[in-house]
Amino acid sequence: MQQHSVLAAIDLGSNSFHLEIARVLNNQVYPLDTLREPVRLAAGLTLEKLLDEATQQRALDCLTRFGERLRNFPRGAVRAVGTNTLRVAKNAPEFLRRAEAALGFPIEIVAGREEARLIYLGVSNSLPPSSERRLVVDIGGGSTELIIGCGIQPEKLESLYMGCVSYTLRYFPDGRITRKALAAAELAARNELQGIAGEFSSADWSEAVGSSGTARTIAGILQRNGWSDGAITPDGMLALRNHLLKIGNTSQLDKLGFRADRLQVLPGGFAIMQAVIEELDIARLTTSRFAMRDGILHDLLGRFHDHDVRDVTVSNFMQRYQVDLVQAERVASLALTLLDGLLADLPGDHETLHRMLGWAARLHEIGLSIAHGGHHKHAAYILDNADMPGFSNDERSLLSRLVLAHRGSLKKMSGLLDNEAHWLPALALRLAAVFHRSRNGNLPERIHIHRTGKRIALILGHDWLDAHPLTRNALEAEAIEWKQLSLQLKLHSTGD
Repeated sequence: MQQHSVLAAIDLGSNSFHLEIARVLNNQVYPLDTLREPVRLAAGLTLEKLLDEATQQRALDCLTRFGERLRNFPRGAVRAVGTNTLRVAKNAPEFLRRAEAALGFPIEIVAGREEARLIYLGVSNSLPPSSERRLVVDIGGGSTELIIGCGIQPEKLESLYMGCVSYTLRYFPDGRITRKALAAAELAARNELQGIAGEFSSADWSEAVGSSGTARTIAGILQRNGWSDGAITPDGMLALRNHLLKIGNTSQLDKLGFRADRLQVLPGGFAIMQAVIEELDIARLTTSRFAMRDGILHDLLGRFHDHDVRDVTVSNFMQRYQVDLVQAERVASLALTLLDGLLADLPGDHETLHRMLGWAARLHEIGLSIAHGGHHKHAAYILDNADMPGFSNDERSLLSRLVLAHRGSLKKMSGLLDNEAHWLPALALRLAAVFHRSRNGNLPERIHIHRTGKRIALILGHDWLDAHPLTRNALEAEAIEWKQLSLQLKLHSTGD
């Protein structure tokens, strides 16, 4: 992957959108510029789980401004990531098309545990080296992430569907802060936490750190009022609780002297933090100004230096599902060679497509660990539903789609291989799997493939085809299958 001297990360959070620009020097990232806008995406989510138009427009206006700042950046130097609200919004696909046009760069939606991994990566890289295990707590606008790790390596990752925006809207809709409303919000948060509290209790870590706006706002209020030394403690939380009840309304929280957009969602964030402190038995929680956007930068940097966590994930999956490593590499090698031939006349950088096909080829047989019959379907299900560190939801979906397509009837792929980024690697993988079905590595001396639109010519030595009638028959069957997707695959021999 091409290296860049300046990187940019965009965090499309449920409360705020962040843009972080950093310089790369000696394999480290150094912040250059930061932009933040309180879009409050989660506040625009209707009861039907649809983003309303006013909120969409706020987000688009923000992304247009971010796009202006990033106008001259190469595509590979920018990574934009969407989180909880975009995970749950039913009209997210339509909004994302408009959002990408406004920003000028692709936007990935990541699963909750992948969001947690990126948060931990950002926070841990900012802390002094330690052999002790740390707990990181990140209360966002729509979700809360909890991570236990050692050094920069996360060990336990959880994402819970509760956030400062969603809880404030649900339990304090009229702005009034009452004992009843606080108790209800805290109880709901504690219920969410109960299922994972045993794994994240204070016996499992030595230091607790809070990241993002909620933790830093609470810690700042406690310190300003003399209720703590800057850390979040049970005594400090009790003092703040009493103060919130005394103030009584979100419209009066400006007296606390912090940013208005943060204070508007403080009651919900406070209730979640209180539940976290109690359920996980946290005596002291310090804060970090680093968060997911910083993790995105470090993850992007790792990809430039052959430390792509996605490679590690694929390797771990191959080991976990006992993949035949020799066969996987055979299929991957041929599939990538065929893809090169199919892409020969297409302009542009095809590195992403190559990497996705390589990963799909190495994972295409993971379903064999479940059953031979329909193993491509088992593999596709695993890839579509498993936690895969480093992969966005769209990347997991494409891997699943390619693996599902690699064998069997293509009727099941109707509507799923509509563009070249899907059917070209799928064709390359299917053909590679056919050629290596015998699992002995016996290939023709020369395989030539040529594409003109949706007309594909596959050229092989005449003698080889005569000597391998089973493969000839399988290739002729492939041609029939691809007709269903309006693609003409013609088999030729060098003697034709």
